[in-house]
Amino acid sequence: MTSVVIYQTKEGTFTGFDALGHAGFADAGEDIVCAAISALVINTVNSIEKLTDSTVLVQEDQKSGKISCRFPVKLNGDGVLLMRSLHLGVNEIAKRYGEKYLKVITKEV
Repeated sequence: MTSVVIYQTKEGTFTGFDALGHAGFADAGEDIVCAAISALVINTVNSIEKLTDSTVLVQEDQKSGKISCRFPVKLNGDGVLLMRSLHLGVNEIAKRYGEKYLKVITKEV
């Protein structure tokens, strides 16, 4: 199962996210759930880095499948929109395929 944890302040400000694990929907190379999650996560990181003025700190571990992304400075409007898009996307995948493959958690920090 993949877990996506999205971190927000009490006021709703995004401070980062973690994506960890492998979905296990199908064998490696054929897992459409894992591919969809990966595409959303990687596109979000790349888009915030390249299309906004926001600072992004990223750590990844290929073996465990973990990507950690933090925003040391409050995201601008475009960054917020991209994070809302990630949140929507992973929630829709979780609804479609179930928590057996993807669990989405929003944590207040």
